[in-house]
Amino acid sequence: MATKIYVNLPVKDLQRAVRFFQAIGFRYDPQLSDESAACLAISEDIFAMLLTEAKFREVARRPVADTARMTEVLTCLSVESRRRVNQLVDRALTQGGREVREPEDHGFMFGRSFSDLDGHIWEIIYMAPDAVA
Repeated sequence: MATKIYVNLPVKDLQRAVRFFQAIGFRYDPQLSDESAACLAISEDIFAMLLTEAKFREVARRPVADTARMTEVLTCLSVESRRRVNQLVDRALTQGGREVREPEDHGFMFGRSFSDLDGHIWEIIYMAPDAVA
């Protein structure tokens, strides 16, 4: 069985956050969701677990980071093309996300970054297959 990753993120408004991520293409999984948490499939093995701030504090047992003042994590997703990078980030921006910095083009690697509605930073990159080999 493949290792799966569940990135747990605190959110202020669970339903609003779910709508945001569904709009950019993540698939809602009701089996792992309830009134305090929502599971969104990013791929077959990668999931975002959106937790209300109260639920996140209960699980983490530490204060929730103020994403307006600090960065708690950079979540980087690798996608299949430059076009897909632009699609995902552009969708995020039309749904209320903010572009974090200018696109970065290193020839073999292209990336853009956005912050979601709760200030979590997502980096979306494409890396040429021959550059990884």
